[in-house]
Amino acid sequence: MKNVIATLIAGLFATAAFAQTPAPAAAPATPVPAAKAEAKAVKADAKEHKEVVKAEAKEAKAVASAHEEVASAKADAKVEKAKAHEKSAKTKAKAKAKADKEVKPAEVAAAPAAK
Repeated sequence: MKNVIATLIAGLFATAAFAQTPAPAAAPATPVPAAKAEAKAVKADAKEHKEVVKAEAKEAKAVASAHEEVASAKADAKVEKAKAHEKSAKTKAKAKAKADKEVKPAEVAAAPAAK
């Protein structure tokens, strides 16, 4: 954007300077190269702007991809955590069932001895 403004200002100064000088006999031949140079400058600025926009879009895409990967990793972590909790609950239930099963025969054996 700065280059575009600089080019426009330089063009204004060039036209102001050209307007103040007396017109030479071959005036039509000299403005054409100046116009071509100015057109080239404008074209180069447009190309630079296009490249900047392209680079910004690429960077935004990379950032979005990184955010997507982080979100995916968080989701995977949640799934793993849920699986671990489920496995832990099953293990605790089995351990409790086994403990209850072992306690009941001991209670049954102790009960006849009390009579």
